[in-house]
Order: sequence, then structure tokens, then C-alpha cells
Amino acid sequence: MTDQENHSQVQGTPCFKPVSSKVDFPAMEREVLAWWRETGMMRKYLDRNEGSDRRWSFIDGPITANNPMGAHHAWGRTYKDLYQRYKTMQGFKQRYQNGFDGQGLWVEVEVEKEMGFNSKRDIEAYGIDRFVEACKERVRRFADIITQQSIRLGYWMDWDNSYHTMSDENNYTIWHFLKTCHEKGWIYEGTDVMPWCPRCATGLSEHEIVTEGYKE
Repeated sequence: MTDQENHSQVQGTPCFKPVSSKVDFPAMEREVLAWWRETGMMRKYLDRNEGSDRRWSFIDGPITANNPMGAHHAWGRTYKDLYQRYKTMQGFKQRYQNGFDGQGLWVEVEVEKEMGFNSKRDIEAYGIDRFVEACKERVRRFADIITQQSIRLGYWMDWDNSYHTMSDENNYTIWHFLKTCHEKGWIYEGTDVMPWCPRCATGLSEHEIVTEGYKE
């Protein structure tokens, strides 16, 4: 190719707008979030397959609402969102219901730290009813924080319809289930061996032992 031909080809190249080498990613994020709000894009996505007769059931394993989300929470939620979006693209109607776990022991420990308690006797002196309400308030507070974090993450769920494991609806459902099992003779009393925390005066699950570093 001659220099003249090469010059002619360059001259015919379409012009592009200059792109700054210093990209303000937080500003870009705010612009996208604002566009989602202005266009109601999340609601359109959630209602897209409302009339479909194809159903796909996804029950969200609830995140513990005890602290803000960490990177590992965001990672897991991204995978959840990936599967739901895939099924949405296929035309399946879904519930898009997020969940929050008011997991007792971990929430209690954090509230004890906030209040400067050193033992369970401090809770009794403070008032068990008042302490329980403080735990519920902590769950509600961090549920709101996690909701906003998840929206920023692009996790589109029916956020006004999130379920809580501490709700009366959840507890009464479990009690009714146990009552029905008892009436059918499916529940029996037995003896089992399990790890026990002398400080917290409660049994410990295997998951709590692994994460809290308990030793024999």
C-alpha cells in the first residue's frame, strides 16, 4: 500500500469521542443507579414474566443481617442473581423473594458487645425482653443496609417483600408444623450429645464451631 493510499484510509476512519484515562467509577455507578430508578427498570424486570405459565422456584438461603455485607456475601449473591436472571431470560415466572436470617447467637453476641455486657447475668439484669428487642432492632438495621448494598450490586429482587426468619409468620408456621408432627406421632424425646458453650449457655452448631474457633 502506498503512503497516499494509507493516508486516504486513515482519513476515512470514523471519529470517536475521546475517552478519559481517569475514569470515575463511583460516578458511573451513581448514574446507572439513577437511570434504574428513573426508568423503573427493576420493577419492569421483576414483572416481565408475570403472565407466564412456566414457573421456576428459587428460595433464597437468607443472609444473616448482623453486619454489612462482605466480599464473600457479594460473591454468593452474584451467583444467585446469575441463575435467576438466566431463568428470567428463558421466560420463567419467579418470586424474587430475598430473605434475612435473624440468627440468634451471633446477633446476641454483637449486641452484648455494643452494650458492654460480660455475661448472661448482665442480660437478665438489663431485661430479657429489652435485650430481645435490641437484637431485633439490630437485624432490622442491617437488613436495610444489606438491601441498599445489594441494589448497588445489581441484585434485583422484590425488596419490599423480603422474609425474616424472626417474623411471627415464620415462627407460627414452624410451630404449626411441629404441632402437626406431634399429633401424627412423628416426634419423640431422646438423648443426644452436642457441643455446648458454657459462656453463652447454648448448644453450638458445627458451622459455629468452625467459624468461631472453639477447641476441646
